[in-house]
Amino acid sequence: MIKRFIIAFILLVLIGGGIVGFNLFRDKAIQQYFANMPVPSLTVSTVKVEPTTWTPGIEAIGTAAASRGVDLTVETTGIVKEIQFKANDHVEQGQLLVRLDDAVEQADLAAAKTQAALDQQALDRAQALRKSGAGTQAALDSAEAAASTSKSQVAKLQALAEQKLLKAPFSGTAGIPRVDEGQYIAPGATVVTLQDLDTMRVDFTVPEQQFAALKIGQPVSFGLTLDKLPYRGAITGIDPKIDPISRLVSVRAEVTNSDGKLSPGQFLQVRVELPKEDNVIAIPQTALTTSLYGDFVYTVVPAPKTETPPAAEKPAEGAKAADASAEKPAAPKTEAPALVARQIFVKSGRHFGGLVEITEGVKADDEVVTAGQNRLSNGAHVTVDNTLTPELSNAKQGTAQ
Repeated sequence: MIKRFIIAFILLVLIGGGIVGFNLFRDKAIQQYFANMPVPSLTVSTVKVEPTTWTPGIEAIGTAAASRGVDLTVETTGIVKEIQFKANDHVEQGQLLVRLDDAVEQADLAAAKTQAALDQQALDRAQALRKSGAGTQAALDSAEAAASTSKSQVAKLQALAEQKLLKAPFSGTAGIPRVDEGQYIAPGATVVTLQDLDTMRVDFTVPEQQFAALKIGQPVSFGLTLDKLPYRGAITGIDPKIDPISRLVSVRAEVTNSDGKLSPGQFLQVRVELPKEDNVIAIPQTALTTSLYGDFVYTVVPAPKTETPPAAEKPAEGAKAADASAEKPAAPKTEAPALVARQIFVKSGRHFGGLVEITEGVKADDEVVTAGQNRLSNGAHVTVDNTLTPELSNAKQGTAQ
């Protein structure tokens, strides 16, 4: 009985030892397998951080208007007889746009001119008689008064006739006619809008805290979006009074509309340029990631070197003589990538032109990840391929905006 028990115990120990040994062997094999596996590498694009020149600015929203623009109206009542322009015509200063029916005024003017000519002839005769001594001074004075009255009447009727003519007060682009031929119109009725589109003015407001930074002649950039401000102008007026309700100050700038793409009433993004600042650290906005714990970026740094395996025992001199190749142990085979990503929390500042200012956390010559960071984690192995984001070169060129 005891012999059987001993045999069963030995068998149980052998089976348990085999299971334990198998598990140890399996764990070691798995460890060796994963140790020899190549570490996965993620492809990213990067940009090298360099100090740059930053142009700070005051950003606002403005409304474009023509430097000279009016809604033309007539001064008197009448029926439209002629319309001598079309929509979007460029008209010159003094060009006739609309003529009202002025038949009565022209007839009265013709009669007044005839009377004026007759009175002038009577004045000439009175002057001749007075020189010869045949005429009296009273007759001459009466003739002069009559001639003067006739001239004044002609000027008056001429002015009344001119009120029937609507002329362009300055050169510009005419809008859509708002009247038709044969239509009866009254004073104050808008006939057409006239806008000088060669030079535009832009009105905008800025907070009172930035009032001291504004100056006449200061350069201003304009555009439909803050990412693209192709138009440049200058401040021409600053309201000396700050609105006590909104705490805003009104500013006016002028810009040359050389391509004619700006229109009165158009919405524009405005950026007043302030003095430039040197040695500012700025990176593309795509490199900055925002989280609940703060803003951070990934930088690319060399991977830490793998530990050197312990040196092999020094072979015997006899063996050394037998096999010279044994002096050179095989170099450790390392398949780990040479670069890893490192997460750095930063403090960001101003934004403009696809760039963001970094005030703390990143320094010059750091290599910052600009694309592909959504898959990264701290310490992940990476491969740099900057051909994936060629648009970064354009963003870098716009740094000094």
